[in-house]
Amino acid sequence: MHYIIDGHNLIGQIPDLSLDDPDDEAKLVQQLISFTARTKSRCTVVFDHGVPGGKSRMSTGKVRVIFASQKEDADSIIMRRILKEKNPRLWTVVSGDHRVLNTARRGGMASIKSTDFVALLRRPPEPPKPDRSTAPDVKLTDDEIAEWLALFGGDEKK
Repeated sequence: MHYIIDGHNLIGQIPDLSLDDPDDEAKLVQQLISFTARTKSRCTVVFDHGVPGGKSRMSTGKVRVIFASQKEDADSIIMRRILKEKNPRLWTVVSGDHRVLNTARRGGMASIKSTDFVALLRRPPEPPKPDRSTAPDVKLTDDEIAEWLALFGGDEKK
């Protein structure tokens, strides 16, 4: 799954982040890095009005960070991306803007409100699946025990 996220819109919904914080974008990117590692997904997060605009050095292998130039905003970039995407079923748009969410639906993409995505972002990792190679409740029959003793020997007295 690949998410395309309206970054500032999402920051405004996360209780411990603030749009007034000069490091708000970097803090969100850190949370997205953890999210993608946990969920094996990818994210493209678009923020409004970065200088000079374009892909940021904050980007990683699984989190692409884009800043809109002064001439456009994140919503415009996201909507343009929705309309260009050749495989829209592989994407989910995250925004609180109804115009963006409606464009996603019309373009064949799934959409989720930023307020709902916060719960996904905060969900703890799933516990590891049990190791089936060692089952603690294995019970051997008397015949199986006798077979193992015959193969490997028993407790011989010295």
